[in-house]
Amino acid sequence: MTTPDPDGLLAEQLLRLSRRLHRSQQRQLESAGIAITPAQSRLLRVLAHYDEPPRMADLAARLEVVPRAVTSLVDGLEASGRVRRAPDPNNRRVIRIELTDTGRATLRALRAARRAAAEDILAPLSAEQRTAFGALLSTLVDGAGPQDC
Repeated sequence: MTTPDPDGLLAEQLLRLSRRLHRSQQRQLESAGIAITPAQSRLLRVLAHYDEPPRMADLAARLEVVPRAVTSLVDGLEASGRVRRAPDPNNRRVIRIELTDTGRATLRALRAARRAAAEDILAPLSAEQRTAFGALLSTLVDGAGPQDC
């Protein structure tokens, strides 16, 4: 008989919870008529944190992917009207990526879907349990190394 692996079980539970959150969020988005991939969603969220429109290379570095991957994501988001390519006013050879009004609306829908999914998943927990769970998650997230964020 094998001995229980509490860390392995915990890792499996975290993965299952993460998948459940993702599925719930996708259902929320589908019901709102929004079709977007997780990678496109992540790029929009990252893009929203810049004070000025970033270059493709900036996005690739921030997302920790090769520039070609960002090009594909931007192509899809541009086709759906969520971002636009704009020349840099100081260097016409540089292209910057800007959120459009449609992109900002999509971000609002993504946030709402994420909130609704979290509410659904956290419904069985009391307010005290949610606070404790949040504190535990913060400890884990804050303790992650830069390569894990």
